[in-house]
Amino acid sequence: MTETVHINVGGMTCAACQAHVQHALEETPGVEKAAVSLMTNEATVVFDPHAVAPPALLEAIRETGYEADLPTPGQTAFQEQEERERAEIAEAREFSIKAVVSLALGAASMGLSMMFAGDTRVHWVLLGITVFVMAWAGWRIYAGAFKAARHGSSDMNTLIAIGTGAAFVYSAAVTIGPGFFLGRGIALDVYYEAAILIVAFVVTGRALEARAKRQTTGALRKLIGLQSPTARVSRDGVESEIPVARVRAGDVIVVRPGEKLPVDGVVVDGASFVDESMLTGEPAPVEKLAGSTVAGGTLNTSGSFRYRATTLGEASVLARIVALMRDAQASRTPMERLADRISRVFTPTVIGLAALTFAGWMAAGRGVTHAAVAAVAVLIIACPCAMGLAVPTAVMVATGRGAAMGLLIKGGEALEKLRRVDTMVLDKTGTVTEGKPRVTLADIGDDDLRLAASAESRSEHPLGKAVVDFAASRGLRLTEAQDFQATAGLGIRACVKGYDVVAGSAAFLRQRGVEVSGEGIFVAIDGRFAGSLLVSDPIRTTTKAAVEEFARLGLDVVLLTGDRRDTAEAVAHQAGIGRVIAEVLPDGKAAEIRRLQSEGRTVAMVGDGINDAPALAQADVGLAMGSGTDVAMEAGDVTLLRSDLRAVAQAISLSRAAWRVMKQNLFWALGYNVIAIPAAALGFLSPVIASAAMAASSVSVVANSLRLKRVRI
Repeated sequence: MTETVHINVGGMTCAACQAHVQHALEETPGVEKAAVSLMTNEATVVFDPHAVAPPALLEAIRETGYEADLPTPGQTAFQEQEERERAEIAEAREFSIKAVVSLALGAASMGLSMMFAGDTRVHWVLLGITVFVMAWAGWRIYAGAFKAARHGSSDMNTLIAIGTGAAFVYSAAVTIGPGFFLGRGIALDVYYEAAILIVAFVVTGRALEARAKRQTTGALRKLIGLQSPTARVSRDGVESEIPVARVRAGDVIVVRPGEKLPVDGVVVDGASFVDESMLTGEPAPVEKLAGSTVAGGTLNTSGSFRYRATTLGEASVLARIVALMRDAQASRTPMERLADRISRVFTPTVIGLAALTFAGWMAAGRGVTHAAVAAVAVLIIACPCAMGLAVPTAVMVATGRGAAMGLLIKGGEALEKLRRVDTMVLDKTGTVTEGKPRVTLADIGDDDLRLAASAESRSEHPLGKAVVDFAASRGLRLTEAQDFQATAGLGIRACVKGYDVVAGSAAFLRQRGVEVSGEGIFVAIDGRFAGSLLVSDPIRTTTKAAVEEFARLGLDVVLLTGDRRDTAEAVAHQAGIGRVIAEVLPDGKAAEIRRLQSEGRTVAMVGDGINDAPALAQADVGLAMGSGTDVAMEAGDVTLLRSDLRAVAQAISLSRAAWRVMKQNLFWALGYNVIAIPAAALGFLSPVIASAAMAASSVSVVANSLRLKRVRI
């Protein structure tokens, strides 16, 4: 039995950092799977508790030079996210202040260098400014580089520390011992402004990244903001407002118009319409009557009602959605794992290229100064920040956009698989249809209907419930049935007020000597044919439009059901579905999925998430359909929080858009280095311009991912 733990990781600044931590965790005995996110500064580890304990996982991370801590015991997902939010705001503010000050000092240093070139007194002033900027604004960079070196690794901080360190040491030597350089005919050139501006641009880039990364987590913050801090509770007839954390299961909550529902529950009395769009993406408010389920975080729009609290805390719908989103955004895609492998060897390779650049310029006779400047430019320009942000930013924005539309896409791998789907398999009942059979035609008198409905009231079959509901709609009062017997798939028999009542298929009645034929539910009273009812499960109003969307996306659509072929084909015809696989038992649905996959198809299956669990698991992508409040959210790779197949088409379109953005980001991140490193090595880029370009590359990747918030789906 495995366990999962979330670990807060501090000190990661680039893809190489992320790759080091990932590798360390994966190499730890007992770890089955690890996902490290540069975006959330978190590691999600699945491990065998008999082989390794969380403290050992923390130590494995710390041995690579990074900080690691477990979340505070007893914290909810809401509290953890709020704490992370505060830390992110504080970090962004710190970077912003340091960026402004260091940029101003960098500009001043550049002005002094230009106006007083060669003045050794000004060199001492610049030395003081540089020490201040490097120690105050850049201490994280140098501390990170030192930790990495101490643990035998390297990362982005290593490149910047070597580059700025080389510029600083050379300039300090010129300042302290000018006679040594003049005696050898070397001009007293210093590069303090380069060291200052490199640090300034790096810090500015991190400030912009921090701000942009906060925008990528906007959907998660919005969900967390839905939780009401207080609840109006009625206890012993007295209403009082208490913190939501003090609400107990069974408490009666009073909700007035315009108020958020604090917790999940079931309506006791009253009626209203509740806006559930923040959870399900469904724009129209949903009517709530006695017995209806409600979810915390939704908004009461009109009437007032009371409801009994049921699931609280981490078990609530909102908390589970937040937890699923956090896990999704911490997951890793196959493309990202490829980037990690590149990043792991990237920094040592760049240091080697910088050394070759220095040696090449020295061999060309251009002197130590020119060679050092070119080597420093190579070190600075090659920072792998953009590579580390390329995929996770796209995943984070896409999953957030999906959640706003009522789509819980459970991670980057599911997002990546969705775009490859070419065959969409749909369950019939509750997916293509409403899942609520109702009587559409009745040829039976009220007295006989009352007896039939009374008998059916003992049945658990949906068709029996349809008969009972129909009788209720006619205002008929039912009588208790005795000696109830049900024959699976055929019909029922019971004694009602002394009458022998039989209701079921034509074959069922013929077995009892009543000659009937055709489709529907037939009723016999004391051996006399009493009438018939036609029951159907209408297709959802949005199904036909959804099937048309699937066709537009180039998908083959298959209806997979256990119903009779003629019924299935009638439903398929109404929905515009061309291929039908009917009369399949529940355990045979997974076999049908395997058969489709054996044809080389990439199959997505849409079902109710419970009865279709084996088929959902077998499909390349399983999509569980539900109402948003009672949905089994752990089923499938994608959970639809609203019962609308058009959401499936939106999920496919979103995944394809996210894939395009991921490719664009990686192309930019890798292409930038392919072009920039040779340019720096050949002397076309100064270290200052290189640092500005490096910061711009990271921000551009995040900005490109943010386009997914607005892309048309």
